[in-house]
Amino acid sequence: MSENLYSGAPLENVNIVAQETLITPAELHKKLPITKKAGETIAAGRQAVRDILDGKDHRILMVVGPCSIHDVNSAMDYANRLKKLAEQVSDTILVVMRVYFEKPRTTVGWKGLINDPDMNDSFQVEKGFHVARKLLLDISELGLPTSTEALDPISPQYIQDLISWSAIGARTTESQTHREMASGLSSAVGFKNGTDGGLTVAINALQSVANPHRFLGINMQGQVSIINSSGNPYAHVVLRGGNGKPNYDSVSVQLAENALEKAGLSANIMVDCSHANSNKNHELQALVLENITNQILEGNNSIMGVMVESNIGPGNQKIPQDLSELKYGISVTDACIDWETTEKSLLDMDSKLKEVLPKRNRG
Repeated sequence: MSENLYSGAPLENVNIVAQETLITPAELHKKLPITKKAGETIAAGRQAVRDILDGKDHRILMVVGPCSIHDVNSAMDYANRLKKLAEQVSDTILVVMRVYFEKPRTTVGWKGLINDPDMNDSFQVEKGFHVARKLLLDISELGLPTSTEALDPISPQYIQDLISWSAIGARTTESQTHREMASGLSSAVGFKNGTDGGLTVAINALQSVANPHRFLGINMQGQVSIINSSGNPYAHVVLRGGNGKPNYDSVSVQLAENALEKAGLSANIMVDCSHANSNKNHELQALVLENITNQILEGNNSIMGVMVESNIGPGNQKIPQDLSELKYGISVTDACIDWETTEKSLLDMDSKLKEVLPKRNRG
């Protein structure tokens, strides 16, 4: 019998150097459980987002925060500032902090806090999950809802119970794996238009994610499982521009409304003030936000949310070899507006829309 068994060159794991067993989601949840205050924040945040999408809550959903988290101390500093600001504008704006841990790379580069928490290519992923979950709990304890990008099908089992709104990025909106995963997420989810700026991919994704799916994933015990989802009814489009052109202007928004209506989808539109919509110039984000405010003042009823990349300091920085040289509160990925600009922009939006939003017809 052994004569018939293959014994030639290796066929499995030819390019794999090593494999490490990761802590299970259940074990991580047990080590870092959800507290009463954090749980109430997450549940309330999720419901408020759903109510905005259903037209029951007149407020604007604002997902705002660092492009990516690389320093938990500055992240908590930012969160404390944002919590105070969120309370000031709470009648007009539902503030959800952007807490992104995983970064898609065009070629190579730092992959984010979960994958490489020490920022030295050591890829201590288990440590990354502990740090990420602890930070999400601490921010939720403040009473501030959180958002993140769902970048791979494994991470959600570790941290998605702490998320009030999720994003699927432009690079992955077309991915069947991400559509299937999003169909099972417990939070509302925004699908960005494709990197070419077109809407077709995102609209296809919205139709897909609303339906039940069966797909491979992991369960809380870390076992490979067949996941059966019921479909996510709270998915919507995020306009982020593309091909070097913006798509936040009133004409582009109207075209998006028409395309959503033609596809039989709700006209719920979020605008990402960054990326191609600001020509990748962080200083233009405030102007995009001002334009969105003006569109609403002029009668727009479809824009229900905005995204802003914001940090304590302006711009961005490269990761130095000596990490002690990192500048505090400044992004290591995409450039962000600073805290002063963030505060002014939100207060301006609140002031201009306070009387208008309650009269808006989004039902």
